[in-house]
Amino acid sequence: RRAEAAGIGRVAVATDTEEIASIVTAHGGEAVMTRPTHPSGSDRIHEAMQKLDPEGKAEIVINLQGDFPTIAPESIREVLPPFTDPAVDIVTLASEIHTEEEHLAPSVVKAVGSHIGPRRMRALYFTRATAPYGDGPRYHHIGLYAYRRAALERFVSLPRSPLEVQESLEQLRAIEAGMRIDIVIVDSVPRGVDTPPDLETARSILSKS
Repeated sequence: RRAEAAGIGRVAVATDTEEIASIVTAHGGEAVMTRPTHPSGSDRIHEAMQKLDPEGKAEIVINLQGDFPTIAPESIREVLPPFTDPAVDIVTLASEIHTEEEHLAPSVVKAVGSHIGPRRMRALYFTRATAPYGDGPRYHHIGLYAYRRAALERFVSLPRSPLEVQESLEQLRAIEAGMRIDIVIVDSVPRGVDTPPDLETARSILSKS
C-alpha cells in the first residue's frame, strides 16, 4: 500500500512463499513467485524483474523491503531525483541518528558518506560498527534500494564480496565493485517489523495515519 501511494510505477510483491503470495493477491495486489535460494533481496527482485518486465521497459527498479510498512510514500519517491546524474548506479536512504542506543547498536546499520548537496551523500561505506569515529552526525541506513536496470544486472552477476559477507550487508558488494551509491537523507526511519510487539506498534502507527 505504501509503494502504491508513492505513485511512481508498477508495484509487485516478490516472495518465495505461497502463503504470502495468496494473501497479497486476495487483497488486490500483484505477487510474483521467486526462488527460495537468493542470497539477498536484490537478487530476488532481479528474478522478479525478469518475470514482470521481460522486454526491459522499466529503467529503474526499487527494492522496498516488506518489513517497513510505516515508510512514508514521499520517502520512496525521494530515491528518483539522484538518477538525473548518469554516474549514479544505486540510490538508498538514511536518517540522522539522535539516540545513544542507535549510535551503538550493531542492528542499526550506519551509512558513511561524503556530502554532495543538501540532504544527499555519496556512499563510502556501510557498517554495523559505530562509525564514523568522533564528533559529528551519524546516519541510520534505511534498507531501500533503487537500481538502474543495468546496475541491478551487474550487481547480481557479481560474487558475494568479502566485506558483504563479513558485515552481512549486501550493498557492500556494489561498493567493493566500484559502483556508485548515493544516499538521500530523510527525516525519519520507518519502524521495522521483526517481532510480534513490532507488529502491534506498526499497526498502531498505521491506524493513526
